[in-house]
Amino acid sequence: MLPALILALVALGFAALRLWGYRRQMEEMARVLEETPAESNLRLTVGMDSAPARRLCRAVNRRLEEGRRLRAETLKGEQELRYTMACISHDIRTPLAGAMGYLQLLEVEPDRREEYLGIVQKRLTELDGLLDELFLYTRLLNEAVPLECGKVAALPPLWEALAEFYPQLEAAGVEPELRFDREELAVWAEPAALGRVYRNLIANALRHGDGGLRVSGRAGEVVFSNPLGPGPRPDPNHLFDRFYQGSLARGRGGAGLGLAIVRELMERMGGGVSAEIERDEMQIKLVFSPKGEDYSG
Repeated sequence: MLPALILALVALGFAALRLWGYRRQMEEMARVLEETPAESNLRLTVGMDSAPARRLCRAVNRRLEEGRRLRAETLKGEQELRYTMACISHDIRTPLAGAMGYLQLLEVEPDRREEYLGIVQKRLTELDGLLDELFLYTRLLNEAVPLECGKVAALPPLWEALAEFYPQLEAAGVEPELRFDREELAVWAEPAALGRVYRNLIANALRHGDGGLRVSGRAGEVVFSNPLGPGPRPDPNHLFDRFYQGSLARGRGGAGLGLAIVRELMERMGGGVSAEIERDEMQIKLVFSPKGEDYSG
């Protein structure tokens, strides 16, 4: 009887020691969590050989890691929002300030009314284009633009886009050159979205090119090429980033969203877009979904 009692007391003592150890470990973990800043890369460890304690420690560490990830995403989102708002503010202020400046000049030089009003109209047209790009890009990001793709002839939307830009092309001395394998070439796209892609690429060539534009097409792809003038070269790896400034977009007009919209629309149509610079020439390639490769109009 006595040996059994002694064994029971020993077992009870060991159990009490283990419970005491658990309590100390939990208290230490709680203290560390309370004293550690939220931005810390803390990871808890267990100093005892206990499966439940290890599971608890792993669960707490997973929660800590998830919290760090969420904080990082929130911080990144806040930084992107501040950057976006700064870019939008700059892009809207520029043409608006220009229009207001010429309206003020009109008060002291009324004899130049027609000239100044023409400039004001041009600045307000630029502002309207900026707001249109911002609105469309926001809708694309929110997936509020439904695209119903199908077989689309590749050339008619291009002809329409070139006709729309005829005054700007003529003023810049640009004579577009078209090189398509066949006039009936078709791609998998949504007509309005394809037209928007073409217009944005033509506008980009006019804004950042150096007096030339060539558009070539073959099964599954259309390539816009234009020479680049002297000066800094854009980074093709970032060309389609929103508000990209490496190509001096801020100084030449535009919201820096035209090519970002091209990428979004192409991806929404199941295709893609890429850019490269070869021998002082910018080449932007549109690659369409293979669903349209067997179509010829």
